[in-house]
Order: sequence, then C-alpha cells, then structure tokens
Amino acid sequence: MTPDYVKLVQDTLLPRIALCRQSFAAARAGDPAAAVRDAMAGAACVGKIKPGMSIAITAGSRGIADFPELLAAIVAQVRARGADPFVVPSMGSHGGATAEGQTALLAKLGVTEEVIGCPIRSSMETDEIGVLDNGMSVRMDRHANAADGIILFNRIKPHTSFRAPNESGLAKMLSIGLGKQSGAENCHARGIDNVGIFVAHMARMKLERCKVLFGIGTIENAYDELARVEVLDSDGMLEAEAPLLQEAMANMPRLPVGPLDQPTASGTLDVLIVDEIGKEFSGTGMDPNITHRFSSQKMQVHLHISRLVALGLSPRSNGNGNGAARADVITSQIEEAFDREAVYANCLTSQVLMQAKLPMVMPCARSAIQTVVKTSGAEDITNPRLLRIPNTLKLEYLYASEAMLPELRDRPGFEVIGELEEMQFEDGRLVNPWPEAH
Repeated sequence: MTPDYVKLVQDTLLPRIALCRQSFAAARAGDPAAAVRDAMAGAACVGKIKPGMSIAITAGSRGIADFPELLAAIVAQVRARGADPFVVPSMGSHGGATAEGQTALLAKLGVTEEVIGCPIRSSMETDEIGVLDNGMSVRMDRHANAADGIILFNRIKPHTSFRAPNESGLAKMLSIGLGKQSGAENCHARGIDNVGIFVAHMARMKLERCKVLFGIGTIENAYDELARVEVLDSDGMLEAEAPLLQEAMANMPRLPVGPLDQPTASGTLDVLIVDEIGKEFSGTGMDPNITHRFSSQKMQVHLHISRLVALGLSPRSNGNGNGAARADVITSQIEEAFDREAVYANCLTSQVLMQAKLPMVMPCARSAIQTVVKTSGAEDITNPRLLRIPNTLKLEYLYASEAMLPELRDRPGFEVIGELEEMQFEDGRLVNPWPEAH
C-alpha cells in the first residue's frame, strides 16, 4: 500500500538525463607489487628491518586502490628481508569498535590472511605510551606495541572534516588508527575542529617512543587508481608527508560545476543523486570534499547543492551508514541496512553526533528522487540542474540532466557520450546503467 506522503510526490516529473564522461590528468603506478618493491628498494630506512624481527603492518578501513595487493606486497618484502610480518587492523573505532568487527571489515575489503600471506592480529587492547601536556592519554595497539618494529601503511588523502598539514595518511594512521577506539576517542575529545592538532601531537609522541620503522604511503589519481607509492622514514615523517597531502588534494576528482581554474567545484546545483554511500568510498560515507556538505562550519564551502539524495548503502560498508545524514532524502534500503552498532560507535568516538542522524526516508529510488526534485527550489522543477554519480569516489562517468547540457558540452575535458533518456526504474530502483570505469 502506497503511503499517503508518497502520493504527494508521485506525480512529480523527472528530467531526462544523458550519460557523460569527465577526463582528468592522471599518473599511474602500474603493477602495485612492483611499485612497492621499487619504493622499498630505493629507501635507506627500509634497512631498519633486520632478520628475525616481528613486524606489525597497519591496515585501515578505507577502500584503498589495490589494497589487498599492496598489503601482500609489503608483507612479501618484509619477509624477503628475513623478518616475521603480521597485520594489525588499525581503524580506531570502525568495525563496531570490536576486534571481530575490524577483522570482518578487512575481509569485506579483500584483506584476509590467505590473501596477504601473514597473520592478522586483531584486538582492541591498547597500552598507554604517554600523556600530552593537556592530560590526554596517548594509546597504542598492544600487538603493535609488542612487536620489534612497526610499518605504517595508509593512503594519503585530504580529510573530510578538518584542514591541517597532516590529514588522512600516515600521521592519522599512527595517532588514531593504532590508537583503536580509546585512542581515537581521546584524539576527538576536544571536537572535530581540533583533531588535526592532536593527530600531530600524538603522532610525534609515538614516533619518539614507539618502534615505528617507517611509513608506506600511497597517492591515488582522480580515477581512484594507484598513482605512486612513497616510503617515509620515521625521522621527519610528518614534515615529509605534508607536500604529499597537497599532491593528493590536487589529484582529487570534482563535480563539473563552476570554473575549472578554481581548486574545487563551485556554484550551485539543484539536485545531486548519489547511487551508493559507504566506508570504502569515504570515511564519512560520502566525501564532503566532493559534496561540500561538511560536519564542521569552519570548512570552506564553494558548492551549494539544494537537494542531495542517497539511494543505497554499499554491502562492503558492513552496515556503517555513516554519512547518510548528509543527504536530504534516503531510501528504505539505506534505513534497513543502517547498523546502529557500527554507526553509533563511530559517532561517539568522533563526537560528530550528526553523523548518526537519518534524513527523510522514502520507500524507493523513484519516490526519493521525486521528493528531492519537487523540493529543490529549482526555477523550473520540470527541468532542474541535476547530476547523478555512482558514489563520491568515482566521478569519471556521471549522468547530467537536460538543463545542464548547454553549460557542459563545451567544458574542457568533458564529453556527453549518451543520448537524452528517461530515468529507468525496476522494482523502484534506478537502473540507467553505468559503463565500466576507466
């Protein structure tokens, strides 16, 4: 039976859309195992690995390009130097803040003992390795702390909620990832706007007091592909990581709104349709660097999207619907998949409680899209400026509404590759197909 509130939008006409493609400048590293081998071979700090050492290698909760292959390559290179590697899930409070949940989350990302070729030692137990001047406890994963050496591994990328010299990358992996739930909670204790400060303070203390040998950071291009692998010595790591963050920021894709000579998308959009949200696309489910819907009011907003609808939650997110709150409307699929254990643990640790909220829920994609179109405030709701993307990580292909085509046809690096077509639905799902990504 159709709810009465759905009847209020069911006559809303939806615009025709055309498949489009964006082209971005993009370096590519090629074979991930070879990239790891060459990067480690060229770094003097790798000589800190000695035969017989037990080596903890970090593994986070992000959908890093070639994640299992990169980890397996690092394990192989450590073992080739005579050491005994193991992997430590290093993701703060993610995975429901449980050892089993973090192992399961890695498996969802393709990282298992069989794939990477070494044990995974998961625990939420931590050791206190010091106290900051403000009394904040600095925590370290117990398995990693007991090892003879630690290798940090993470993707270097702009954070979704703060700006600092070190954002998402090796410093954050060290301070928050290896801090587990208790350490992550401490780092977030003074609010999201101060996280960047405490990431640096905690990372520096751990570099001084823990057995960190070096870090391996990856940089990705705008197609979510491995661009290069960098090895950074523990000595001067934070300073060496800072320019890599700026490179990663310049590599990010963007929505085709606003002048290309600006560093990010800018201007206005009536409607954005996001097919899927999930932790493998962004720590916040949808990357605010793309949507400009940030948790912190201190973040600069250049793109204003009147209405945003999210249609589904990726199965690989393991029920963590963190980020649904940034939409105006979601579908019942997201609501039903939304795991409070995973989301609430994440939100209580980060202290960003708005992430736990659910927006208006409509029963299907059709009614959800009709709702955002009807309420978008577009000058002509029968012809809104609308974009549809698969997620906020992969922006090579997108659909654009008829109203946007005049401004997009002559945009450098942009091509309209499909004819205008009606939105197609099956069992309430939007099914206009996506081609294989680049």
